[in-house]
Amino acid sequence: MSAWVLPDHIADVLPSEARHIEELRRDLLDTARRYGYELVMPPVLEHLESLLTGTGKALDLQTFKLVDQLSGRMLGLRADSTPQVARIDAHLLNRAGVTRLCYCGPVLHTRPDKPHATREPLQFGAEIYGHGGLEADLEILLLALDCLRAARVPAPMVDLADVRIVDALLDGVSAQSTQVQDIHHALASKDASALASLTRNLDHAAREALRALVDLYGDATVLERARTVLPARPAIGAALDHLGWLASHLHGVAVSFDLADLRGYAYYSGARFSIFSPDAVDALVRGGRYDEVGAAFGRKRPAVGFSLDVKALVAAVPPRQLHAAIRAPWSEADDVRKAIAGLRAKGETVVCVLPGHESEVDEFQCDRELLQVAGQWVVQAI
Repeated sequence: MSAWVLPDHIADVLPSEARHIEELRRDLLDTARRYGYELVMPPVLEHLESLLTGTGKALDLQTFKLVDQLSGRMLGLRADSTPQVARIDAHLLNRAGVTRLCYCGPVLHTRPDKPHATREPLQFGAEIYGHGGLEADLEILLLALDCLRAARVPAPMVDLADVRIVDALLDGVSAQSTQVQDIHHALASKDASALASLTRNLDHAAREALRALVDLYGDATVLERARTVLPARPAIGAALDHLGWLASHLHGVAVSFDLADLRGYAYYSGARFSIFSPDAVDALVRGGRYDEVGAAFGRKRPAVGFSLDVKALVAAVPPRQLHAAIRAPWSEADDVRKAIAGLRAKGETVVCVLPGHESEVDEFQCDRELLQVAGQWVVQAI
């Protein structure tokens, strides 16, 4: 095997894509900053027990593990940044009020989470800590939509769900944790036959309600149908009310519901959402409420947030135009170098044409040229 062959689902990012990724990263961080979110930069590896605390089996299976040569302890390469940001809020910042944090950095997965996906996503996310009301859920949703608009995603569509509905249906049901996980998977994949097999030993009411969830997806009428076919339990009614309230505040956006959607990590504890574009097969953004995630770090706080893969987002939107640039001759003359330095100091991109390379194409659109006119160096349109 050639020494330069990369591992499966790991790839170099070449100039055109890298430029688009970096421009988009800046736009996303700027959008979060305009909402008042502070940037944090968690480390790419941590002690394993800290990295996986309270995150469930799914994240454990996605995490690369290694031994620290200094301490002999097990380390993990992060597969998701949310637990790290929860640790920062609970253990380092330790603020009393609302804290808004955002981040953008690589994560590593032991396996791709879908066909043709990278195992090294560039994860961007934003999170609010300290407010348990729906105002925080709505703010996160609106920020996520504004981030997609900054990325130039056409006509994003929001899909809403709430894990409390399934939790309420399984409350008091005698089932092993592996069986519950299998039920969650069957619901998320809408596998009615698997769900029937998994729930055959549950009591009649729970069994019928779980089976009904498989068909509870679609437009706003789903919420009313859910009230008629699901048990009249306070937790279920509150979840449906919350979903309706959130949907009523999303103006100019297509909204749907999928009450059986349980995809993602185990730390979600309330309303959750996925955002799609018309051409994307999978969700571009996933988020929701995870009030329990900070408890393992000694400080249980209300929390809601979202994350996305910047690389996947770049692949789902049209390419951006090249940056305008000025073409200049290469020269040792002081007047030429002074003119070029002055243009760069003003924020212009100046590409010096090296001798013998006048016709090469690169990642800049040279629409102007630095020329000597009447003894002065001036910029003219090409």
